[in-house]
Amino acid sequence: MTVSYQQEFTATIASEMKKLVEDHWEEIALNKERIRLNPDWDGYVRLEESGILKCFTARDGQVLVGYFIVFCRPHIHYMDHVFAVNDVIYLRPDYRRGRTGIGLIRFAERCLADDGVSVLLINTKAHRPFDAVLERLGFSLTERVYGKYIGGN
Repeated sequence: MTVSYQQEFTATIASEMKKLVEDHWEEIALNKERIRLNPDWDGYVRLEESGILKCFTARDGQVLVGYFIVFCRPHIHYMDHVFAVNDVIYLRPDYRRGRTGIGLIRFAERCLADDGVSVLLINTKAHRPFDAVLERLGFSLTERVYGKYIGGN
């Protein structure tokens, strides 16, 4: 297993990502019977073209095995600082042992720091946490988010 990390464009790799995105949704999504997976791929591309979205990937050879997507912009409360907030992070289950996930996060951290990002925030699902990994990488618990399905489309 020779895993490499890179920053890629979602427009270029969307077709490769679709299977992993579906697997990710199956594994972690709540309210699946009410909220179906339907990514706005064009929206991802527009945000990426505007410099807001960044996509980092893990590959074993040419095979996509993971992704980490963040939104970057000056924080509305701290306009002197760019915050990167993750949209999604996923690694195929067969790559979760070892250091592949750590490598992906560290690679993204370096790229984001080089781009002037001050803070990286990573959300985890309460029912699928990986807190120990994040704490080992120097992250601290900063907020809790509660969700409730209230209807609508």
